[in-house]
Amino acid sequence: AVESTLSRFVTMKKSSDPLVAGLAGAIGGGVEASFTWPTELAKTHLQLQASGKVTGHPHYNGILDCWKQTVRRSGVGGLYRGLTPILIMSFPKAGVRFAGFSMYRPFFADKDGKMSGWRNFACGLCAGATEAVLVVTPQETLKVKLIDGNAGFLKGTANILRTEGIRGIYQGLVPTIGKQASNQGIRFLTFTEYKKAVMNYTGADNLNSLQSLGGGMTAGCCSVLGNNPIDTVKTRMQGIHANQYKNTLDCVMSTLRNEGIRGFYKGALARMGRVVPGQGVLFMTYEKITQVIEAAVKRDQEAKRS
Repeated sequence: AVESTLSRFVTMKKSSDPLVAGLAGAIGGGVEASFTWPTELAKTHLQLQASGKVTGHPHYNGILDCWKQTVRRSGVGGLYRGLTPILIMSFPKAGVRFAGFSMYRPFFADKDGKMSGWRNFACGLCAGATEAVLVVTPQETLKVKLIDGNAGFLKGTANILRTEGIRGIYQGLVPTIGKQASNQGIRFLTFTEYKKAVMNYTGADNLNSLQSLGGGMTAGCCSVLGNNPIDTVKTRMQGIHANQYKNTLDCVMSTLRNEGIRGFYKGALARMGRVVPGQGVLFMTYEKITQVIEAAVKRDQEAKRS
């Protein structure tokens, strides 16, 4: 089965085989999640607190203050609260994303098999929506509730299931689909256009590690600027105080009414601090793994012919 997958891969455009794309994405996802978690934790806390109001949450004055208070309250381990479900599911999350993008490509490619920027964007939208339904919604709901309630993974998950049932880990599905679809649409559009430009300029067949890192960071920056309002609404709909909102629209209107447009950009700086380097690491790892596999397959086929 492995030999068959690798044989198919070498005859295709690099990264076009869903199994290879999924494996490379899964490994990159695990590396990225571990590397950036303290910043994600700070971003979540900042999004959960409402400006100037007593909401039951500690008031944080930025990323550093959030880290400082978290360490004082829960020790250094508190900076990694909520990481467990993310780490467990980061492998299938990134795997589904990259495999989905590869699987959807034939449906969006033109008659010559080529992908324009907007075709890559549409393909990324579908890949992001798929990962949102299959993996991200329960993952993100657990993450937000464990951070919001300062609870450990096993105890916190058991409490959610006992008090809210399975629906308790599937809250915020609609905004999560919106977040992931727009995230991946923007990221794949940005990275593929960046990759084309760099390869045209250098004349190389692949990106080197530094170029891949830069492309991933650029894609991450663009996605934060493009969809942070969706991320803020999603986070609030998945927190332990989500029952104060009737639905997603009510959350949007309440945030706008009480905090203005700035309320939708809560945690944007912290999110930028996580997403930009995180996507750089993810895309760099993904590109490197697919290049290594491609080179190994070519060497194997050349050895068989000789």
